[in-house]
Amino acid sequence: MNLTVFGATGGIGREIVRQALASGHRVTAVVRDPARLTVTGTGLEVVRADLTDPEVIRPAVTGRNAVLSGLGPRGRGDAGVAARLTRTVLAAMEAEAVRRLLVVSAAPVGPEPDDGLLDRTMRGLVATVLKPVYDDLREMEAELSRSGTDWTSVRPPRLQDKPLTGTYRTVVGGFPHKGRFIARADVAHAMLAMIEDAGTVKQGVGVAY
Repeated sequence: MNLTVFGATGGIGREIVRQALASGHRVTAVVRDPARLTVTGTGLEVVRADLTDPEVIRPAVTGRNAVLSGLGPRGRGDAGVAARLTRTVLAAMEAEAVRRLLVVSAAPVGPEPDDGLLDRTMRGLVATVLKPVYDDLREMEAELSRSGTDWTSVRPPRLQDKPLTGTYRTVVGGFPHKGRFIARADVAHAMLAMIEDAGTVKQGVGVAY
């Protein structure tokens, strides 16, 4: 497949690029600073862009089978980034009639799991410290819902920098029972696996161990 990846220098975005190349896909990585992209390989094209203008990134999405985004706030100071940049990506995709989009969101944006673990481990933190971050992600998901794309929002809990396991669980429209953590590598793996999964289109998908 021909894929475009936004946020390719972040932890999840970098893993998406690496795993996609390893699987034989052609990848266009859109980044602000190419020097920060440490992944290399046959089939990789790096495009420098700041994502402020949909017209600038239209060539990077033209004719692609799917677009994957690791864009998002890294902390309170970045609140607003996810919705604003995703809006630019959506405009470019719709202008080029590219439909498939997968983005990284977060578990607290979705429904609370029945086991209540997410409430104890994350929702208290959200209420006191990270509310602006998750409000940004909620607005990003609202932008997706208003768009004409075939979007999927992937919602992990606490992220870890650990190797790929492939043992994660996914729940469309919900969250895995007792799920607390997941490696960034496994989030990337899940996103790539969902590209051709029609059951995830226009859905939030919880992913965790």
